[in-house]
Amino acid sequence: MMSSTAGNDAGSTTRTDRAHATREAILVAAERLFAEHGVLAVSNRQVSEAAGQGNNTAVGYHFGTKADLVRAIVRKHSAPIEELRQRMLAEIGDSTDVRDWISCLIRPVAEHLAAVGSPTWFARFGAQIMTEPSLRPIMVDESLSSPSLVRIVEGMRRCLPDLPDEVRAERGDMARQLLVHMVAERERALAEGTPTPRSTWDDAANGIVDALVGMWLAPVTTRQREEES
Repeated sequence: MMSSTAGNDAGSTTRTDRAHATREAILVAAERLFAEHGVLAVSNRQVSEAAGQGNNTAVGYHFGTKADLVRAIVRKHSAPIEELRQRMLAEIGDSTDVRDWISCLIRPVAEHLAAVGSPTWFARFGAQIMTEPSLRPIMVDESLSSPSLVRIVEGMRRCLPDLPDEVRAERGDMARQLLVHMVAERERALAEGTPTPRSTWDDAANGIVDALVGMWLAPVTTRQREEES
């Protein structure tokens, strides 16, 4: 005969498992809808329905605000990407080759998306977040809290030529745009079954690394002003 304590423990475990499954269903549904339609265009009701939840308050109950839900999605993917980056950083040590540092920035993202398997939505979700001013700080804050990204930025700074501050800032913006939107575009093409320039995520990472290395090491054109006579 099962004791009341054992029965309570089993019931608690069942409730915990059910809550976990509900949270995961909401995360998956929200990530897909946000990626395809934009975060502000999707309501909590739509997310709940897509997650198979009859209660329209399920999103608020499990996550709180929409910003909290966005942060939960980011962290769901950031954890495995961070693990991959830390592994790569251990392999390159104190490299003086900028390509090594850029590879550590990009390849873990590509490897993670390849492991998840198509269709994925995280890259398009990230692109949506980065173009939404009210939510962009969430992605930025999570990036700044990543030990691996902090080390990558420091490593790249040591390897890069002595660029003027405005050029360094400009190329940083260019690099971010290329990485975010090229990865999102490949993800979209894979989801839609349309051709992609590269056949695998690994090869796509090669192309992005090549482009970013070339951009960061490109010469700087200076503009001399003629003095008025």
